[in-house]
Amino acid sequence: MAVVIAILAAIGGALFFWARSNPGDAIDVASDVAQTARNAPRRFAFRRQTKAHPVQGIDDPVLAIATIGAGFVALDGAPRQDDFDHLTVALRKTWRMSEEEASELLSLARWLVDQCGGGSEAVDRTARRLYRLDEGASWPQLEGVLTALGDPDLSEGQQETLAALRRTLTRPR
Repeated sequence: MAVVIAILAAIGGALFFWARSNPGDAIDVASDVAQTARNAPRRFAFRRQTKAHPVQGIDDPVLAIATIGAGFVALDGAPRQDDFDHLTVALRKTWRMSEEEASELLSLARWLVDQCGGGSEAVDRTARRLYRLDEGASWPQLEGVLTALGDPDLSEGQQETLAALRRTLTRPR
């Protein structure tokens, strides 16, 4: 325990002396971090509405698909980091986005899943929102992302959810 405290104290001291010797750089880094955190939701067409669930603020099918993917991964208990890595790769391949963009998109999607209270509720609520956004036109992309997460290894719950999503998003207009 003492070693951990000593290491943390050394890191804190190094950061303190760096900030004192380069105050301009330290302020720039801090403002960049704050600006990035503030702009992440705006970048992905998410707007916070008062007296509405956060999922109702989704205006972009890509964010809705990422949220459904994050909820899909979380259906059978606590997801592993490996599951989210597969989801990030699937999102990057589908929409040709950078790793930074995919990471920001997935962190916002994971937050939305947490706001829904779990994977099942997030998938249901976001699927309804996605249908309202594009009337199921993005079903092929969603199906590609979800099947890339482990088609032969899908659990029974995930297979049922995939079938329910297919019914919800491909119903007649």
